[in-house]
Amino acid sequence: MANREALRELQTRLASRLQAARNEGQSVRWLAVLAGGQRYLFPLAQCGEIFPWTPVQPAAYTQSWFLGVANLRGGLCGVVDLVRFMATDAQQAPTARSDIALSECSLLSFNAGMDVNCALLVDQLSGLRGNESFTASAAPAEGAPVYFGHTHTDAAGLSWQEINLLTLSQLPTFLSISA
Repeated sequence: MANREALRELQTRLASRLQAARNEGQSVRWLAVLAGGQRYLFPLAQCGEIFPWTPVQPAAYTQSWFLGVANLRGGLCGVVDLVRFMATDAQQAPTARSDIALSECSLLSFNAGMDVNCALLVDQLSGLRGNESFTASAAPAEGAPVYFGHTHTDAAGLSWQEINLLTLSQLPTFLSISA
């Protein structure tokens, strides 16, 4: 129970910092998240709201990465498991998460201005990052998905993959949820 309260506090702090960064034009550029053991950066301008896990109503005959729809702030949103979507084949796709694991996850909606009624399931929020958080940056590897941006390396030597949510949201494979 204490973990849930701490998670909600973190989400509340991140949401307020996210709003402050948008309003004040700070040097914050990305929302950092962990998903499937990988580190990702989402451009702040493309991010919407952060929600704690909420039950999802499954949809029949959809891709395994499309979890269904959830009621987020009174509106229905499609929920995509980011890790499963990015898996290139069934062997790489993770198994379904337990209810306990899901309760520790978050849903990140796309910016309303993008007209994408969708939220991404991520394992953990890791805060806001700016250019000063990283010591190096490299262009996407050849053959990387088109929605991959630069890979950034932080002072601890950890790599963070930038994901362009606008490009992701316009991919035919992302828009085609039917199985």
